[in-house]
Formats: sequence, C-alpha cells, structure tokens
Amino acid sequence: MKTLYVSDLDGTLLQPDARLSETTVSLLNRAIAEGKMFTVATARTPATVAPILSDVDLRLPAIVITGAAMWNKATGRYSDVRHIAPGTVSELLRIYGETATSSFMFTLDHDMIDIYHLNGKLLPLQQQFMDERIHSPWKTFHIDPEGKDTLPADLSKTILFYTMLPDAKAFSTYNLIKDVPGVKAQYYHDFYGPEIGILETFDSGATKANAVRALAGRVGADRVVCFGDNINDLPMMEVADVAVAVENALPEVKEAADIVIGPNTADSVAKFISSDK
Repeated sequence: MKTLYVSDLDGTLLQPDARLSETTVSLLNRAIAEGKMFTVATARTPATVAPILSDVDLRLPAIVITGAAMWNKATGRYSDVRHIAPGTVSELLRIYGETATSSFMFTLDHDMIDIYHLNGKLLPLQQQFMDERIHSPWKTFHIDPEGKDTLPADLSKTILFYTMLPDAKAFSTYNLIKDVPGVKAQYYHDFYGPEIGILETFDSGATKANAVRALAGRVGADRVVCFGDNINDLPMMEVADVAVAVENALPEVKEAADIVIGPNTADSVAKFISSDK
C-alpha cells in the first residue's frame, strides 16, 4: 500500500521557535530515503517554507498558501495555482475599502509572489510581518510608505487577501466577506494571541483538502495520512484515510482526529511516520 503523509507545519511539525528539530529532520530524511512519500501543507509561502525545509530531502511538491498553490522545492516553480476571479477581487476591494480594513493583497505570476497593501499605513504587526520577509527572494513587497493603496495592474493574478487585526475588526470584516460567491474566507487565532484575529480570503477551491486530493491522485497513493493542530487543518484531515492530531491541537481538531499523538515538541509526527507500516 502506497501511503502519502501530509503534515501541517506550525504547531504540528515545527518546534515552538518555528524550526525543525535535528531529530525530526533525521527521521524524515530516513523515511523518505526508504521510499515513504512525505510533504507539508501550510498557510506559509515559500519565503518561509524554503528555509524551514532546507535540510529536508523533500521530493514531492509542498502545498502552500493553504492550498492556493503547490511549490516544488527543487525547481522553485509553482503549480496548481488557484487565482481569485477578477470580478470577485473587485467586490472584495469594495468591501475592504468601505470597512477601511487594512490588508495585504497577494498576487502570484511567473513564480513570484507580489504583495500590495490596502487602506492606510501598515499596522504594527503588519509592519513586523513585512520586515521579517522583505529580503526574501520569493516575495516582492509594493508598499507605499505614506499609506496610499497599492494595487496590482492585473487583478486576475490575485491569490490571497491576508491581514492580522484587532479581533473584533477581523471578525466583523469576516462576516461581510464569508458569503461572497467564489471565495473562501477564514478567521482564526494563531501565535499572535486571542486579541488578534487572522483574516484570509482565497478562491473557494483553494483548500488543503483539494490540494491533498490532487497530489494523492498524482502520486498514486492508496492511503493518505494527514497531521494537524488548527482549524485550517480540518478540511484535509476530513479527506484523509487517517487523520492525526498532535496533543497540543485545538480541542475540536483532536475530536475530529482518528488518532491523537504526542505534542509537536516531542517530534511526534516524524516518529509516527517512521514507525507507521
């Protein structure tokens, strides 16, 4: 039986410092060398995925941007890109503008992510987000220092609206965009804490679940095992043959899982893959 193993990164495969431990790297590389099929599915883009996975012999495409694309570590090329329809982008721009929602806007074209910004100067966390990524070869920021909107010339290349906001603002904007036809909106909390809401908007087909299905079919997997810890991992766990939650996962993720293993701090995902038959 050919098994495809797919793991989330933050809170699942990674340590709390957003790095892979030496033990996890060693176990994964040994499993891959033995012929096991492994990849990751993450909300991150290659700007941060590439350094995280630099020591892993990843032979399959990584599912990035929460399923909006796949990315080949060896070539740096993207595939299976899910762009948001231009008319839908225009409707989102109207809502974000009327609510004065400060947000990044991502486009993907010719294997480069370009990032723009809407509605005023960057908020402190948004500034931090940009500062940590501005020198990445995988992203180009187009940010006006005076806070003027910067928009791409071609709206058809849009893949994501992403922002971190005071929680009440994120939630109220989410309620306005979640029913827009053709999009999938996500509102959740992450490492910024409960007072900060993360708001993401993708094409409706951009899910980890759809990407896992496509990849499993491509590699001829008979069985899919998915590992996760957060709300945005639930769709891919639902389509897996075996859904695995780490011990530190949210209660609803553990409830949905077939198996609960140890925490991310104990190399639990890599240990499971190594021992799974």
